[in-house]
Formats: sequence, structure tokens, C-alpha cells
Amino acid sequence: MRYKSAIAAVTLATAMPAALAAQDIEPGPAVGAEVFASSDSDDTDILRTAIDFDLRNAGENDRIGVRVEKAWYDPSGTGTRERERVFGRFATTSGDWDIAILAGTDGHTIIGSASAHDNSAFRKEVFIERDVVETQRGLDEDIYSTFIGAAIDLPLNERNIVTVLGGVQEFTGDNLRLHARANYVHVVKPEWGLSLQLRGRYFRDSDPGEFDYYSPRWYAQALPVVQLRRFVGGWELVGAGGIGAQRDANTDWRQSNFAHLRFHSPRNAQNWTAFGDVTYTDTPSNTATIGSGYDYIQGRIGVMRRF
Repeated sequence: MRYKSAIAAVTLATAMPAALAAQDIEPGPAVGAEVFASSDSDDTDILRTAIDFDLRNAGENDRIGVRVEKAWYDPSGTGTRERERVFGRFATTSGDWDIAILAGTDGHTIIGSASAHDNSAFRKEVFIERDVVETQRGLDEDIYSTFIGAAIDLPLNERNIVTVLGGVQEFTGDNLRLHARANYVHVVKPEWGLSLQLRGRYFRDSDPGEFDYYSPRWYAQALPVVQLRRFVGGWELVGAGGIGAQRDANTDWRQSNFAHLRFHSPRNAQNWTAFGDVTYTDTPSNTATIGSGYDYIQGRIGVMRRF
């Protein structure tokens, strides 16, 4: 899923807003709406709208509900394809583990995600994601990918932590992609929410170039990132940016760029909350058809009301 990557959770795990997680929310129903949009240099545009109906919602770790999505895909400027997507949503805490499931269908096959993580100092997470490959052939020929992986946090001391991730991504057809990632985070000023990070990633494809999505024999990236997370009047504000290097089996080293902004509001007197984020990167995704010269921007905004 381009808009919700399990890999991103490795970075976000070190930056989850403790103040938000600690909010005392009475269990009850909730409704929400969300809009996601992205555009890339391959002339691919994606728009998704979603409505959430929760029978029970006491925070991200305690909910039961349904999500209904409408998606419009225009891969490489070849015309819009529309799909309806329906998911069941479930999140709970069992012992020391938080479990979240988003499982449904787009009318063609099962899609969604599931994850479980504990809250120990050596935080462990397992996850699975399945979704369509958002290229022209991916949408026209129903090409999907299923990503299974695990991650662990390895704290060195109070201000330094290493996270490592390994995963296997299976595509429709013969291609099998092996992933390895590692993030090092140094907290510079805890009171400022300021950290310096070094993010490294590598993947290797068993059948490069099988379809029209980006699939070199191998890809590698090293990305230093500066992140700032603050709480202002109850609002969580996050900004991150970095410049690094990337290459694959077909190209030399080239510059890699990343920028991310995120916000989450406190609940107001009517129990409304708002959230959103925007990301720019030139790291090739499953939507890309080439690697060199590729970039994309994506954004998400949503609201929720608990009753």
C-alpha cells in the first residue's frame, strides 16, 4: 500500500505521540472521513476517498468498524480506472501486544493489512500487507503484491536506538523480493523532539523486469534524516527531511531526497479530531516504472468524530 506502508511503521515507532496515546477516550461509536491523493513523475495520479464507521472506538488500539473506499487510478496518463474497496477494521490489546487488522476486498481478491507489536524496550513487530500494484499492467491484469515482515527495536541507551527489519514480498507471477532495512536514531534534544536518523534499505528481486513496475535486480539507499516533533496547544506537529544517496543494478549512485510533514489535532469539545500528512520522495515505489529520475508526492487528510 503506497499510502500506508508497514515499513514506515519502523520509523514512526520511534516517534509515536505518547501524549495522544495516553488520552483517555471513552469507548463508543465513531465516524470519520479521509482523502488520499498522489502524483508522480511517471504521470500516475491516484485519488482515494474513504468513510469509516466504527461500532466501537476508544483510540487506535481499541476499535471495531468498517471502512468503505472509492479509488481512482490513472497510471502513466493512460486513463482512469475506478475501484470500490471495502474493509473490516479491528484493533485490540492482548497482553503486551497491540493488534490491528484492516482486511477486505477490491472486488478481485483479498487486500488489506495486519500488524502486531509489543511495547517492551525491545519493541517487536510482525506485519503483512496485500494490495494491487498501481501501474497500468498491475491494474489491467490484476497484479498484486503480498509483503510479510518483522522488525525489532534495539535500544543502545536512552538516546540511541537501532531498528532492523526483514521482509519477503511476493508479486503475482514469479518475482520474489527480499527486503532488509535498518534505522539508527539519535535523540539530540528530547525536550524539542529533535532527532537525527540514518535510514538504510536494500532489496533484491528474483525476476527483475517481469512486469511494468520498478524491479531492478537490486536496489540500495542510505538516507540521513533530521526530524522534529513538537506538541503545541495539544496539536502534534512533525517535520522530517533528508538528503542521501541511492542506486540500483542498472544505475550509478545518485542523490536521494525526502521530506515529510504530519499533524494531529487534539479532541475538541464536540469530540472531533483532524489529521493529515504530506510526503515527497524520489525513492521508487511499486507505482514507478523506472528508478532514475523518478519522484512522487502524496498527501492525506482526515477527520473523525467520536460519540
